Amino acid sequence: MPTEGPEMEIVHLLRAVTVELGLHSARFANRNAMHPTDVRALIALMDARRAGEETTAGRLGGTLGLNSAGTTSVIDRLERAGHVRRVRGRADRRQVVVEVDDRAVALGQEFFGPLIGRAVELLRGYDERELAAVRGFLEGVHEAAAGED
Repeated sequence: MPTEGPEMEIVHLLRAVTVELGLHSARFANRNAMHPTDVRALIALMDARRAGEETTAGRLGGTLGLNSAGTTSVIDRLERAGHVRRVRGRADRRQVVVEVDDRAVALGQEFFGPLIGRAVELLRGYDERELAAVRGFLEGVHEAAAGED
């Protein structure tokens, strides 16, 4: 494994960014009396909402790597806080799905919005080829990390 070079500089920068984003997320969790897993659950639910997908408790638990009891605890905490609700599925009314509440989305936008805005502004300085390279790198690292079980 290489220990020097421009590639390792980028790997170390990625690690530093990951640490800072984790700390940023922890500050959000602390300010809102949430467990870090609750924040991860809200992110997963917002990603599903953006993709137009319904999320069952089982699917959320799989995404978070939690068993059924752990998933129920997360959903219960988020529901008590008014961040999510359990509703009947649109496609299959027999299914119960978990939806993120608009208030939770607004809370996240208020806290993470400036950081997201700065990231978007940085990306606007790249041309299509550079954006494709950044996207390809991040997708590859994401796939590698997701496959590390």
